[in-house]
Amino acid sequence: MPASTTTKPKVSKNNKSAAANGEIGHHQTLDKPAIGPIDGFQIAPGDPHPLGAIPDEGGVNFSIFTEPATSVQLLLFDEHDDPEPTQIIDLDPGVNKTFHFWHVYVKGLKPGAHYAYRVGGPSDTSGQGHRFNRNKVLIDPYARGNTNNLWDRGKACGPDDNLRTSLRSVVIDTAGYDWEGDKPLNRPMSQTVIYETHVGGFTKSHTSGVKHPGTYSGIIEKIPYLKELGITAIELLPVFDFDDKEVLRLSPIDGTPLMNYWGYSTVSFFAPHSAFCVSPEEGKHLKEFRDMVKALHKAGIEVILDVVFNHSTEGNHEGPMINFKGFDNAVYYHLVQADKQYYMDYSGCGNTIKANHPITEKFIIDCLEYWVKEMHIDGFRFDEAVILCRDEEGQPTLHPPVIWNIELSETLAHTKVIAEAWDAAGLYEIGFFPGYRWAEWNGKYRDAIRRFVKGDPGIVADVANRIAGSADIYQHNSQLPLNSINFIACHDGFCLNDMVSYDYKHNEANGEGNRDGIDENLSWNCGWEGETTDQWIDDLRKRQIKNFFTLLMVSQGVPMFIAGDEVRRTQKGNNNAYCQDNDLTWFDWSLVEKNKEMFRFFKNLIHYRRDHPCLHRPRFFSGQCNVRGLKDIDWHGTQLYNPGWNDGEARVLAFTLAGFDEDPDLHVMMNMYWDPLPFEVPTVKGRSWRRYLDTALPMGEDIVDHELKHTAIEISGSYVVSARSVVVLGSMG
Repeated sequence: MPASTTTKPKVSKNNKSAAANGEIGHHQTLDKPAIGPIDGFQIAPGDPHPLGAIPDEGGVNFSIFTEPATSVQLLLFDEHDDPEPTQIIDLDPGVNKTFHFWHVYVKGLKPGAHYAYRVGGPSDTSGQGHRFNRNKVLIDPYARGNTNNLWDRGKACGPDDNLRTSLRSVVIDTAGYDWEGDKPLNRPMSQTVIYETHVGGFTKSHTSGVKHPGTYSGIIEKIPYLKELGITAIELLPVFDFDDKEVLRLSPIDGTPLMNYWGYSTVSFFAPHSAFCVSPEEGKHLKEFRDMVKALHKAGIEVILDVVFNHSTEGNHEGPMINFKGFDNAVYYHLVQADKQYYMDYSGCGNTIKANHPITEKFIIDCLEYWVKEMHIDGFRFDEAVILCRDEEGQPTLHPPVIWNIELSETLAHTKVIAEAWDAAGLYEIGFFPGYRWAEWNGKYRDAIRRFVKGDPGIVADVANRIAGSADIYQHNSQLPLNSINFIACHDGFCLNDMVSYDYKHNEANGEGNRDGIDENLSWNCGWEGETTDQWIDDLRKRQIKNFFTLLMVSQGVPMFIAGDEVRRTQKGNNNAYCQDNDLTWFDWSLVEKNKEMFRFFKNLIHYRRDHPCLHRPRFFSGQCNVRGLKDIDWHGTQLYNPGWNDGEARVLAFTLAGFDEDPDLHVMMNMYWDPLPFEVPTVKGRSWRRYLDTALPMGEDIVDHELKHTAIEISGSYVVSARSVVVLGSMG
């Protein structure tokens, strides 16, 4: 849509006005070139869509949304660290504004240029909630890349000018990359095994041995490891640009700054995080990220991004002005109605994004579709996703537009979408999340399996529901086992090794007096708090880790575990390591050799899951029988068909899974009691049982290599299951 008049925008060099005439439509020839320090620049009205800085063969079209603004300046910089703009373009609302979109076309400008905005307008924080301030330099919400070499977060707070310490956006050409035929893998959700990790922390340690530690490139170098492990998808903690220079406080341990490590505080939603790039100042954000995605896809590994649309890094009324606050504060954020200088904080992070305002909704959908179309992303995990279910007044709504637009988007039709179905304000929608293909992090699965393995009695019925895919949660809503993301440990909370090593959180290093992080971890330290040289305790911990992972892999639904659990990575009891960008959270690659037998156990169990369709059924159990007379699932205790649902002291459970056609059957026995117990083993017509794994056996003997499972020991009649252990049998013809 062209501007309505031909009034020319103003261009200035070093803040001195210089005019340039223009015609409507940014591809038309101008009467005069703009005066500026870079030869060949000409200014035209530009187009309102698409939003962002979009280059073509002739220049760059800039467009941003702001409704009540009265003035907009586009600042252009030759280099990412220029203290002053080399060119300032004042947009004329008579030419460069269509509806609430401000736009301009700069002929001759090339990708790699750096830019930012100043926006003027009313400042009525308590009344309408407007926070316009021409002293603040803003980055483009749709920027494809940013640099932060000059960035000072403190200078972005308060009323003063922050030009010399501001973030800068980069013009990036999304076209021209050679994908070599790559596209999203579209693996069925039921066949997915998710590996959660942090781009920086995965290779930042000196033990990683990669050329560029802590980068997208570092991930590429570790693909052989991921492929050997057998995971099918890597879920990356936030990679949208975040403020990794934000100093939260000083460490009480050694006085070093504690930073925003996890990245759950987004600065820019279309831009790959610049600190994970090798050359961000050269505008290579997209290329480096795409190289990683393409390499992972070649290895058969999908890429899922953890995304944060519930809040931003701009924080509360005392926080910095970076983009949303300065472009249209009242549109992008939930404000306290009685006094709009304050922010509603459903996220627990200072502010809450108003996801179901039409402009914000468009922003979210544009962003997700961009990452799928231009970056070939396979899926998204939405942090505190129920905030996206709140209407413009902050109330939960049955049909939230943004959720349903994600559900129904043709571009996202084959994209995995996963919700963290709760928020910091107490809204909890496990099993009730709007939409049908949305999967959810199943917190009820996590809690039941943690309690069972640590030895809590009388919960076997709940455990059976979780292992069977949580039909009690999902089936009533016409959903399926694949709607349940099963996990025992994730980035938030104890890692698996700490789950069996600590009864209590030890977050003193975070500098919050150990008040942060949850207190109830449902963990058990196996008799000693923290590290130990006691071999008996350490062996028990190894067995408990194997118990946890075995139950995860034999459960219906989609399993997820966190990087390093397969080699006993520890955070020394810290269950909230959001600010620890150091050895405490980084993957220690020396553990791969030290705990190679645990890696072997994880690897083989992942392969067993892949090779046994009965472990990843796309639908719930129905009672169907196979040709050998086995039901799709039968439950037992130590005695066949007697699971003890109502036994308040029960700590044992067993089940048989029928394989259909020529697929193998499975029989799983779980003894979380402190003494060994004999379990009856069913007879299978025409087949015999062989032992695939026994978590009580010594490391190296506990699991049969998946390709050698036909050589496993034959079992019949009964089997004595050791204390606190799990046994898995497979049927052979």
